[in-house]
Amino acid sequence: MLSVGITSYAKPSDYQLLEFPRPEIKDPQDVLIQVHAASVNPVDLKKAEGVFKVALKDSQIGYDTAGTVAEIGTAVARFKVGDAVYVRLPESHRGSWSEFAVCPENFMALKPASLSFEEAASMPLAATTAFQALKKYDGDLSGKTVFVPAGLGGTGLFACQLAKNVFKAGKVITTVSTAKVPKVPELLGEGTVDEIIDYKQADPKSVIPHGSVDFLFDTTGLAMDYLCLMRPQTSWIISIATSPSGTQLQNSSVMRLPHRPTVPLLPRLFLNMTDSIRRFRATRYGVNYSYMFLETSGDDLDALRGFVEESKLKSVVGTTVDLRNISEVQEACQVVYSNHGGLGKVVIRVADGDDQ
Repeated sequence: MLSVGITSYAKPSDYQLLEFPRPEIKDPQDVLIQVHAASVNPVDLKKAEGVFKVALKDSQIGYDTAGTVAEIGTAVARFKVGDAVYVRLPESHRGSWSEFAVCPENFMALKPASLSFEEAASMPLAATTAFQALKKYDGDLSGKTVFVPAGLGGTGLFACQLAKNVFKAGKVITTVSTAKVPKVPELLGEGTVDEIIDYKQADPKSVIPHGSVDFLFDTTGLAMDYLCLMRPQTSWIISIATSPSGTQLQNSSVMRLPHRPTVPLLPRLFLNMTDSIRRFRATRYGVNYSYMFLETSGDDLDALRGFVEESKLKSVVGTTVDLRNISEVQEACQVVYSNHGGLGKVVIRVADGDDQ
């Protein structure tokens, strides 16, 4: 089968169109998916470049996929051949930028019927990450103030919608560049975001009242810079853009592979130290801080499908490219890699034909 992959750690300009063996069902609960579309997430590119190369080896790329069930294991009960599904593949089955993928059924969900395969493929990793982050707030977010920097980024766009439409936040604040300010209500819906800050023109710390934010979903790695904005004693910061502790990395889903990789001692100690420093700084402001790894969850995808069908959540696909046009894939991935100029999610179309 055709896949976009790498033969050594690489940046987007070195991605290749490769031939890999079609994956096989090896467990009774496995499902073989014919991939119609896959999306590009920053973590895909970081992994391909070797961010975890001290412990992991990589050749295939991609977590998110939407497609149809081509074959099922003997113990699969939730899906049948022909079902339209979407999933964030677990670490052990990563490689969604391919014509086929295998995944245990408990990580999968039926695709939202109202979405195309491209739209559905844009959601699993980013939307589930946002959903799980918001659920970590200790209490009810209803009526509270939520700050989501980069609200039109791949994860931020889902976090803003979920915060307002599902968690009933009283005020949602985000940051975007000048050209994207009018795009926020257009793409996310009128009233989804209450305050839009043009970070090219103003520092959020000079606009948002200090001590007023109840929940910060850190998508940009600036968690410590925004400590002054947080409400003392009760506020939370959940980050996906700083770095985990070494212990957290070792125990995370990233390391759940058959060969049981381990984080070397020195990197683990360094990560533990930097995480402890962040937690200490947050404590001085009376703020709860934590880095978060996504846990792949079919149940969360089921919940997200419900939010889509209730018109509480929608995807934003910015660019669609064809798997077989490797130069086009490289160019689109470079935009995500550089974190400059993109809007919404980049999606790779894999299967030909009707995408509904």
